[in-house]
Amino acid sequence: MAVKKLVKEFGSFIHRGNAIDMAVGIIVGSVMTSVVNSLVKDVLMPPIGLLIGGVDFSQWFFVLNNPAGGQYETIAAAQAAGATTLNLGLFLNSIVSFLITMFAIFLFVRTVNKARAKAPVTTHACPYCKSTISNAATKCPFCCSDVKPVETAAAEDSDLEKSVKKITKLAKGNLKKIAKITKIKK
Repeated sequence: MAVKKLVKEFGSFIHRGNAIDMAVGIIVGSVMTSVVNSLVKDVLMPPIGLLIGGVDFSQWFFVLNNPAGGQYETIAAAQAAGATTLNLGLFLNSIVSFLITMFAIFLFVRTVNKARAKAPVTTHACPYCKSTISNAATKCPFCCSDVKPVETAAAEDSDLEKSVKKITKLAKGNLKKIAKITKIKK
């Protein structure tokens, strides 16, 4: 019985939209991470290293413990010889990848937020007890004081909708001007 209940709960969890959205987000995030890592490693860091003096950041490391006592050109060679390395270049690549990823996420979230319509404020503070109450309330449910209802503003268009309306208005005005010009020339 307990196993059937557990399986049923797991099935409902999987079929919920949040679990599927989360899975899609993780997959997209892993793909984006590989693209950003390639951008940093293969496109951004080589020119930066060239400008600094031919430094290959992916091979920028310090040997902490060198039992073999040799000089090493690469991290792989040092670690193959048993040396302990501090891989600062790989860490620097990871920091740059992180910053690029976070900037891309910031731009995406900023764009989505601009596309959303701004919902009207439906609550306000009670003038007596400062609790949050509905705009339609005539009596505060917390302190039982009589309050005046506050008018709720209409929903405000998103920045994207405002821009589309502005461009449409400009386009209609320009079409009228073009129509007048073509009538004059005929």
